[in-house]
Amino acid sequence: MAFHTNCQGMTRRDCLQLGVSFLAGGSFVNLLRLQAMAAATSTPGGAGPVKKPSSCILIWMDGGPTHFETFDPKPDAPDEIRGEFNPISTKVPGVYFSQHMTRLASIADKLAIVRSVCHNQGNHGAGNHYMMTGSPPRIPVGCGAFVSFHPSMGSVAAYERGAPEGLPAYFSMPSMSRSGGPNFLGAKYAPFVVSDDPNREKFRVRDVALPEGLTDDRFHHRRDLRKLVDRFQRVTDEAAADPVAAMDDYYRQGYNLMTSPAAQKAFDIHSEPDKVRDAYGRNAFGQRALLARRLVESGVPFVTLYDGGWDHHSEIFSGLPKKLPPFENAIATLIEDLEQRGMLETTLVIALGEFGRTPKISQLSDRNSPGRDHWANAMSIMFAGGGTPGGQVIGATDRNGHSACERILSPENFVSTVYRKMGIDPGKIYMTPLGRPAHLVSNDEAISELMG
Repeated sequence: MAFHTNCQGMTRRDCLQLGVSFLAGGSFVNLLRLQAMAAATSTPGGAGPVKKPSSCILIWMDGGPTHFETFDPKPDAPDEIRGEFNPISTKVPGVYFSQHMTRLASIADKLAIVRSVCHNQGNHGAGNHYMMTGSPPRIPVGCGAFVSFHPSMGSVAAYERGAPEGLPAYFSMPSMSRSGGPNFLGAKYAPFVVSDDPNREKFRVRDVALPEGLTDDRFHHRRDLRKLVDRFQRVTDEAAADPVAAMDDYYRQGYNLMTSPAAQKAFDIHSEPDKVRDAYGRNAFGQRALLARRLVESGVPFVTLYDGGWDHHSEIFSGLPKKLPPFENAIATLIEDLEQRGMLETTLVIALGEFGRTPKISQLSDRNSPGRDHWANAMSIMFAGGGTPGGQVIGATDRNGHSACERILSPENFVSTVYRKMGIDPGKIYMTPLGRPAHLVSNDEAISELMG
């Protein structure tokens, strides 16, 4: 089949032809191969190719972090909007963060803050999906819904970049976000979830250590028996959507983890000097940030650090003074540690949630404690590393933090930026198992100021 390429990789006619080929009996795998051939001949749009693809540590602040009390304080707004915290100077003249962001303020020259991403999905389920995939939900989504209408950034990175020897390509700790899954890419590209707390003295990752009482010889013998039984139980299907094949992939992944020196080394957080562990913070989030650095150091392309508790409808001014200091300390330490190891240039560190919070401070009748509600008109996103020019703020919100008003950007722009920095063309078109074309991102324009 001849392909006609443009800035999107393939034309609509080519997509329709691929769909007909699938219905005529062509396999999904062959369609993906054809699509990859087309992408190889296309010219990427947006900000152009990246010299060296980055790995990504995505810090997901689940619930929707307030932009007022983090990266976009509004000291000149009325009292009912500005809040109780004061702005503080950063290392970059004229740039201010909120008062509990002291560590990140001290390294602001290494950061880029985007203050003008906005969208129209004001509940957790839909907002999470949009920011995790760059694709708006096609149907209404409830606030607490776990949805997957499109592959997440982590799953796409796992599919496109592949896994290092002995390790999965995509990790999420301590759980997967609502829309952090693979959708039509299949279970093979779901995240490997590390739920245990690496701050525990007896921290242990499932599938990495042999079960107690099972010697190495006995384990290999059981594996050989399992392979023999498998030959009688099933015939391997080449199709990517085959659930039996996906389960077998998980089995092989578990075996590889248990026998892989690379995996054993990456998860051996106790080998880190006490000084390093103390710097990250002896708490669950701090030690997960350290573990993320170790995974990226071992070649893992995508790690998500899931951190809940940012849905501050109440107790925002009493809760954040406790939550923010250890959280932002761990992020600042991660960035400095990556830089000291010569890894920051090829490791992208991002912190965000599904949206920002309302300008007007709310007062719940059942709790005499102020908070802020969901607000998708404005949010702040922190970037560092991966070739990102530091010491800059992109876009702005108005005087009261109500709406993005300068350099207005979309979730599509955000996700396209991440893909381009990882060496992935966001203009690609995938074919679903039903033979339907699916744009990776409908608008593949990256945020040029972040590309360097």
